[in-house]
Amino acid sequence: MTLSRRGLLGLAGTSGALGAIGAASAGPAAAGTGAAAPVIATPVTAAPEATATDAGRVRTGFERLAADGYGALAGQRIGVVTNPTGITADARHLVDVLHADERVDLVAVFGPEHGFRGTAQAGGSEGAGRDPATGLPVYDTYGKSGRQLADGFTAAGIDTVVFDIQDVGARFYTYVWTLYDCMRAAALAGKAVVVLDRPNPVGGRRAAGPVLERPYASFVGREPIALAHGMTVAELALLFNGEFLAANPVALRTVRMTGWRRELHFGATGLPWVPPSPNVPTPDTALAYAGTCLFEGTNLSEGRGTTTPFEVLGAEGLDRRWAEAANALELAGVWFREAYFTPTFSKFTGKLCGGVRLLVHDRAAFDPVRAGIGLLVTARRTWSGFAWRADHWIDRLTGSDRVRTLVDAGAGVEEIAGDWAAGLERFAAVRERYLLYP
Repeated sequence: MTLSRRGLLGLAGTSGALGAIGAASAGPAAAGTGAAAPVIATPVTAAPEATATDAGRVRTGFERLAADGYGALAGQRIGVVTNPTGITADARHLVDVLHADERVDLVAVFGPEHGFRGTAQAGGSEGAGRDPATGLPVYDTYGKSGRQLADGFTAAGIDTVVFDIQDVGARFYTYVWTLYDCMRAAALAGKAVVVLDRPNPVGGRRAAGPVLERPYASFVGREPIALAHGMTVAELALLFNGEFLAANPVALRTVRMTGWRRELHFGATGLPWVPPSPNVPTPDTALAYAGTCLFEGTNLSEGRGTTTPFEVLGAEGLDRRWAEAANALELAGVWFREAYFTPTFSKFTGKLCGGVRLLVHDRAAFDPVRAGIGLLVTARRTWSGFAWRADHWIDRLTGSDRVRTLVDAGAGVEEIAGDWAAGLERFAAVRERYLLYP
C-alpha cells in the first residue's frame, strides 16, 4: 500500500534493521511449567544471528518491529510502557515515531519511576496527564500493581501493552519489576504484552550475587532472582511468565535483538546511550551499580550529587585507608583509588567526603557484587562511623538479612559469597532455560 507522510516518518531511522519478526511460536517461557501457557516468542533459531562486528551494531527489538511494518501490533489498540531510553537508532523517541505512523493505533503511554519523559528523581514519578509532544494520555505506573494497574489498562482502552525500557542488569533496578507488574496486571485484565528487547549494558555471561528470599520481597525485588541477573528484559519476561506467573500467564510476545552476544558490554553495541535514570549517566555507572548501590543501605554516600554516582563512595571522616584496605582484597578486574568529593544533594550535601573511586580495568573479570561486598566489609573495618540504615534497607537490596549479619560478624568476601552460592547455582540452572542469545 502507499504510505502516508505519517507512515514514512514512522519508517525513518529504521533502515538496516535485520529481518522480519519470526512467526509466532511457543517460546521458552513454557519450559518447566508443566502446562501449555499462552506465551508467544520469536523463535531462537528463526535466522542466523548477526554480530556486532559484522553488522556494525546491535539492532534492538524496536528496530526489528519497525522493519516488519509493525505487524505484531496490527489491529490492536496499543499502550506503551517506556521512558527516555525507548529510542530509535537515530535517538528519536519510539512514542513520537509510533504516533506518527498510521499503521499503529497508539492510544496511551505509561510511565515508570522517574517518568515517561524522565523528569523525576529517584523515588518519584511524573504522575498522569497529557504528553505535550503527541497529546497522548500518560498514565503513571509507579507504585501501582495488581488489580489497580489492571484497571488502569482497562480504563486506557488498550488491547496490548508494549514494553521498551533500557535496563541496567541489577535486581533492585525497578524497571524490571515494572515489567513484571505490567505482565501480571495485563493477565488480570485480559491484555497481551509485547516486550521489545534491548541489551543488558553490562553483558550477560553470568548471574552473580545472592538470590532474593521471598520474605524480603519489595519493589526492588518482587521474585527470587539473582542480584546481577545477567539477562535481557525479554529473557526476564519469559522467565517471569514461566516461573512466577505460570498460574495465570500473560499472552506474551518478545521481539529479539540481532547482533547482541552475551559478552558484549554497551560500548560495543553501537547504540546511543540515554541515561535510564538521573543517577545512571553512563554505561560505566551501570557496570558498578549492582555492587555499589548496596551503599544505599548504609550511612555512606553512594555518590549521588556528583558527576560519577555509584563510581565514587564515601563519607565525612573517611580517608585513604579505605582504598588501601579494598585494594588489599585483590578483587578481580578492579582497582580502588582514594577519592574526595562534595555532593550537591542527597547524603552529605555540601560537605567534603573522603572515600574511594572504582576503576574497572578488566570488564570480563570484574564482579560488581563481590566488589560491593568487599567495599562494605572494608568500610566497616576502617571507619568507626559506619552504620546500616535504621530501616535495614540493605536487606531489601541484598534479598535477605544474611549479608548484613555476616558483615557485622566480621566475615570476609569469600565467606559471604559462599553463603549465597547454592541459591545462585539453582537460579543459574533456571535462568539457562530462558536465554535467547549466544
